[in-house]
Amino acid sequence: MAKEIKELRVEHITKRFPGVLASDNISLSVGEHEILALVGENGAGKTTLMNMIMGLYQPDEGSIFINGEEVKFKDPNDAFSAGIGMVHQRYMLVPNMTVLENVALGLKESWKTVVDLKMVRDRVKEVSEHYGLAVDPDAYIWQLSVGEQQRVELVKTLCQGAKFLILDEPTSALTPQETDDLIKLLKRMSNELSIIFISHKLNEVKALSDKVCILRHGKVVFEGNTSDYTPKQIAAMMTGHEVETTENKNAPVEGEPVLNIKDLCVKSDRDFYALDHFNLDVRAGEIVGLAGVSGNGQKELAEVINGLRKVESGTIEFMGKQIQNMTPAQVIKRGMGYIPEERNIEGIVPSMSIKENIILKDSESSRFSKQHILNNKVIEDYANKLRDEFDIRSPHIHVPAGSLSGGNIQKVILAREIDRNPKFLVCVYPIRGLDMGAAEFIHKQLLALRERGVGILLISEELEEIMNLSDRIAVIFKGKNQKVLMKGEATTSRLGELMAGVGD
Repeated sequence: MAKEIKELRVEHITKRFPGVLASDNISLSVGEHEILALVGENGAGKTTLMNMIMGLYQPDEGSIFINGEEVKFKDPNDAFSAGIGMVHQRYMLVPNMTVLENVALGLKESWKTVVDLKMVRDRVKEVSEHYGLAVDPDAYIWQLSVGEQQRVELVKTLCQGAKFLILDEPTSALTPQETDDLIKLLKRMSNELSIIFISHKLNEVKALSDKVCILRHGKVVFEGNTSDYTPKQIAAMMTGHEVETTENKNAPVEGEPVLNIKDLCVKSDRDFYALDHFNLDVRAGEIVGLAGVSGNGQKELAEVINGLRKVESGTIEFMGKQIQNMTPAQVIKRGMGYIPEERNIEGIVPSMSIKENIILKDSESSRFSKQHILNNKVIEDYANKLRDEFDIRSPHIHVPAGSLSGGNIQKVILAREIDRNPKFLVCVYPIRGLDMGAAEFIHKQLLALRERGVGILLISEELEEIMNLSDRIAVIFKGKNQKVLMKGEATTSRLGELMAGVGD
């Protein structure tokens, strides 16, 4: 058993990557039963610092101390043995293994002559029931939504007996109710252990943490007691300017739908109907928000519109033509834009450069190539322009997109999709993992698309985002459209009830 951790402290931690000073002489500490919120803009160095505490990276300079004693972690196993666990923003799960098998991988005591899966199942059940984290131990990871995978990560870490918990954007895939429950859970857990909580959601930072530490460009620029500052003040210190809420104040849109979905039935990867006679329409120049708990058919809906999943029955009409069961290339050619849920898998090719990812859908266009030969000068000028406009934090456009922080990967995808001037945009969790300044920018971009007459399907679990941007709001539950509300009719509590399957 790991010893109790009364204090974790880092002193003068510095980490350099080619062309980037990711951590610049960072010092901070977390005391016993304390919750520290670590905040900062995308690319500020938060995840890099935590990866050094977990032994995934080695610091170039500086030291880590537990209970006053210096420690050196060669790998994450050393950190686990010391009682430190981390739920990563990018999930550390094996897709073609079950939940049970993934948990077993991290439990040394489960490995005997054969793996003791009964013991692991009992541990998963105990942790799941104790903390209210429902997971299906026999489901394969690739079958789960992002929100469900995040719950598996938390269960896995708790099963390993963590005494000190690092959470990197743990609520990014949770509904408001689930987030509230998680905050209550973490507050209870802080009676037993200490927590570092990385988040861009400053209301959660305010509700949960005792102290807040702000990073900017790899440096600590502020430390203080959370209770002394408002979320707005913390946001201003993060970004260097006051952040305003972006809101759709336009009149409702009239006219015929540009996207019309009728009686759509679609199977999930587990062969049940993820969409069950689903109906929805979106007009030109209208933002329709789709709210729902992760795993209720949002993923399948986005994929089927974009030609990535087969339709069993029903129709999808786009710009007057039926597009169900067309190929992705055919759907793209008709003017469909797509910001996917799985940005690292569906949104980019991680090994390709930022420059290459930005023209991924248009490499054969006359703008960027002639007789199948790419015009590198034009491509580089274009990629640099988007890098500046969307504030993609990277040393240059030639670095692999997969090496960027999660928020910066999202900016690469958003830059590509928005600048292509789509006729319609399916937008899935567009600000997941983005800081408040970046979210404000993206929301302004979406509203500008709306003004240009582009229809937008906004799939999100951020009710504030949906309520601020949408003209109409639909709620999905178990693959059915529960109800469509006009913007003025929607409240957080009413949407939350519909998301839970409770009718009017």
